[in-house]
Amino acid sequence: MSTQFVLNHLWQSSGFVLVAGLVAFALRNNSPRIRYWVWLSSSAKFLIPFALLMSLGSVVPRPSRNAASTVAPVFSATAVQIASPFPPAPRRIRPAHNAMNWMPVTIAVAWAFGCFAILLARWRGWLRLRAALRASTPVELSIPIRSLITPGTAEPGIVGFLRPVLILPAELIEHLSPRQLGAILTHELCHVRRRDNLFAAVHMAVEAIFWFHPLVWWVGSRLVEERELACDEEVLRMGCEPADYLEGILKVCRFHTASPLACVSGVSGGDVKRRLRTIIAGSIAQELSGPCRAALAIIGLAALVAPIAIGVLIAPVSQAQFAPANTPRFEAASIKPCSEPLNGPAPNSSPGRLATDCAELLNLMGNAYTSYADGHLNRNRDPTPITGGPSWIRSASYDINARAEGNPTVPMMLGPMMQKLLEDRFQLKIHRETSEGPVYFLTVARGRPKLQPYSEGSCTPWTLPPPPLKPGEKICGSMINGIASSVEALGSTLDEFSKVLSLLVDRPVIDKTGITGRFDIHVKFSREGTALESIRLNKGPSTAADPTGAPSIFVALQDELGLRLEAGRGPVDTLVIDHIEKPSEN
Repeated sequence: MSTQFVLNHLWQSSGFVLVAGLVAFALRNNSPRIRYWVWLSSSAKFLIPFALLMSLGSVVPRPSRNAASTVAPVFSATAVQIASPFPPAPRRIRPAHNAMNWMPVTIAVAWAFGCFAILLARWRGWLRLRAALRASTPVELSIPIRSLITPGTAEPGIVGFLRPVLILPAELIEHLSPRQLGAILTHELCHVRRRDNLFAAVHMAVEAIFWFHPLVWWVGSRLVEERELACDEEVLRMGCEPADYLEGILKVCRFHTASPLACVSGVSGGDVKRRLRTIIAGSIAQELSGPCRAALAIIGLAALVAPIAIGVLIAPVSQAQFAPANTPRFEAASIKPCSEPLNGPAPNSSPGRLATDCAELLNLMGNAYTSYADGHLNRNRDPTPITGGPSWIRSASYDINARAEGNPTVPMMLGPMMQKLLEDRFQLKIHRETSEGPVYFLTVARGRPKLQPYSEGSCTPWTLPPPPLKPGEKICGSMINGIASSVEALGSTLDEFSKVLSLLVDRPVIDKTGITGRFDIHVKFSREGTALESIRLNKGPSTAADPTGAPSIFVALQDELGLRLEAGRGPVDTLVIDHIEKPSEN
């Protein structure tokens, strides 16, 4: 369970409770029975994440990909931001340290101790209840449930919800008149009809899981308050005299002062003073009018249907926003794990035949859903971090050899057709999210930029497979040299150059120079603090010191190009893995 999932669930449940509080306040002059159900729904929300309802929506049959792709991405991007304001943290390019991050462990241990303490308290209460039941004796009363007379000073109440039992202190019968006893028994039978013990057990589970959340305990107190008021109202509605009922409650409070037993619906719960004032008045709250009933039904239905509808709209994005319609499929594909990834641009591929030569799985997904997403090389697409999924995908690499009829181009096979292959063989489900996050802005440093204009004919345009080069010829575009710790961008715009820089630093780079045109750029820098730090040199350790003594990439950009990287916040595009499995056998 990810931190993002927990944070989103907590804020959604908290917001639901606050809305429930506003609704209950608006219904303050209406029946407490209605307010009770409002509060109970807010308790149940803690056990039902919106993400679960959204996942249900994702399996609902939907229109064809063409229809979905024209509407869903626009609305669903907004829906994702509303449903999940805490986006996954973008994947950092720098390698993670091996040391354990103790913060999640500490939080998990603290939560476990709190949950255990709550469960232990409930267990001790249950043991007290069992002891009271063992010491009880059956008694015949004209009520439809089993009745027991128990010693001690605990108040009368209902035990259990599958086979409810009434426990009645022996001394209570001596102090109550028949009419007062009848009113008290009527109150207890109201708890049975309402299944109050069952719903109380549900909220006990919520309290044990979310013991740290103050709103959970507030909801619990409101449930007890409205539950008792609802039973009081029902007792008066059934014709019991307010005076007899009032005197019966007072005697229960006077002669039975022990703490209420756990898992028992009693007669002295809630705000007793408020209850007594209501009983003295003898008034029964007004029922909801037709328009109010309709409005309440619409609110409840919207709370249930909205996340399912969001799931219906978001699901096509995981597929429709990437691959074009009528994408051809590979007629045969071999997928084998490998251990020494090369991550080259499929140099041995040709139209109709794809060979990845031990490519990292994350690199395959990045090519499929970003660089070649529409079947062409997208040099203007930002490198997109990939989050979510199990840990094994970070180190998995595969040799993929596939062939297709019709001789589709290599970019088509690396993009839309690879998407199909990943979906079929890896059971991949993925979607794109855009949120505000940390970025670098590429700006002009003090003075004038030191950029060399592009010279026409100085490089050969890039194609797949790569074109044969004569001695001295170079490919147009950007290339990162991991050995020499340099970047060469021939015939590139600064926007394209910024996207190459995004591969080297720990956050996306956005061009804010305002400079147009194409340039031949060469910059040399230290490996330290960049993604190149993880690349092994001469089979030495990946963290070997940079032998060149070159300046950091930040200093090199300013000294050699007159540009600088300024930290800020901006739009961050992220690919989020919803589900993935290891590939099926060939």
